[in-house]
Amino acid sequence: MAVFPALIITLIIVPLLEIAVLVEVGGLIGVWPTLAVVIATALAGSWLLRSQGLGVLNRARATLARNEFPAGELFDGLCLLVAGVLLLTPGFITDALGLLLFVPALRISLGRRLWRYLLERGSVDVHLYGAQHKEQAKTERDDRIIEGEFKEVPGESDADQEGDGEDRDNRPTR
Repeated sequence: MAVFPALIITLIIVPLLEIAVLVEVGGLIGVWPTLAVVIATALAGSWLLRSQGLGVLNRARATLARNEFPAGELFDGLCLLVAGVLLLTPGFITDALGLLLFVPALRISLGRRLWRYLLERGSVDVHLYGAQHKEQAKTERDDRIIEGEFKEVPGESDADQEGDGEDRDNRPTR
């Protein structure tokens, strides 16, 4: 449960550091240039997110078309999502972290480290439910299911089918 205190500390310390850096940069270059840089990084982040995000989406589609699990593409997409949020958050520290996540080599390194960590300390289970699963389901039929066809006989009402006191076998045929 060490994650919760770390999260609380991060939510308190990061904004304070961001304010301090914004004040310092504002004192060096002025208020309007500081605001322009913050807005420019947000715009650059949205452009990078769009361009790299579409590339990751296309790679994920190609991986799925080969009936493979797109683990690397999912991790890249998650990193890009975090990078976009960091770049849209006002401040220079979060902008720097967000820009770092747009570097593919860094994402690959982070992905390998995370994968190694999960294999050493965690449990990793991957279950695919795609075309192969559907084919397997078709071949493994349930013996309790009886498939058939039916048709309604015109002129016969529900009351006739339930019986009106007569034995079904003794009814006159039509």
